[in-house]
Amino acid sequence: MNKNFETVRYDVAEGVATLTLHRPDRLNAVNATMIRELVEAFDRADGDDGVRVVIVTGSGRAFCAGADLGAGGRTFAGGPGRSERPEDHRDGGGVVTLRIFDMTKPVIAAINGPAVGFGITLTLAMDVRLASTAAKIGFVFSRRGVVPEACSTWFLPRLVGIARAAEWTYSGRVFSAEEAQAGGLVSRVLAPEALLPAARELALDIARNTSAVSVALIRQMLWRMLGADHPREAHRIDSLGMWHTGRSADAHEGVTSFLEKRPPRFTGRPGKDMPPFYPWWA
Repeated sequence: MNKNFETVRYDVAEGVATLTLHRPDRLNAVNATMIRELVEAFDRADGDDGVRVVIVTGSGRAFCAGADLGAGGRTFAGGPGRSERPEDHRDGGGVVTLRIFDMTKPVIAAINGPAVGFGITLTLAMDVRLASTAAKIGFVFSRRGVVPEACSTWFLPRLVGIARAAEWTYSGRVFSAEEAQAGGLVSRVLAPEALLPAARELALDIARNTSAVSVALIRQMLWRMLGADHPREAHRIDSLGMWHTGRSADAHEGVTSFLEKRPPRFTGRPGKDMPPFYPWWA
């Protein structure tokens, strides 16, 4: 299935939605249209019970070259219609990553080539990052006279630690996929031809063998607990989660299929079957 956008390709097969950033002539650099279409694409994937996992990759030789600098020195100053009141401005990258943060479906980044600026901060709200050996990564904002965006000053230290985040963002230098893996930013570095197959293998393993409701709850439990002050907050949510899911049809099926040595047939769907305590943070 293909849903047409101008700057993003959206395809669904076997429960996996693939979002491909598609401005190859501009190295998939982000513009206002891409920001809007990414939010729409994540909305579509999250609202479709036929989608279990999302993969994000780039078209051509790049993942995403960051902001489209075609406007020259005024690129980051905004265009017509931009509010002159700073308190009214919302960074477009943050709009996208906050939408990803709220997803009930896992999101896998398949970083196929250069990923700088928004090209890498976009991925920080995703759950797994796989990179090609061709990937080059850079939090280049200090070298452009601006600051990191897309909520990355929240996400990045939680992923790699404050010292590594400071080194990468203060210097703004571009580094290899191997350094990103050593720093904990990406989990695997693969040959270019192996990248998408590896991302798809992981996505299909989730789609075929897990409860969609369980994964949706686990995803939000993991992310929300990053800001918890004490493990008792996790204990409270774990306890509610186990009470409700333990009585569900999916729990019965998970145990029964294991005992019968057959693949599970889970029926729960995040769109209609989430337990009543969800969303507990609202």
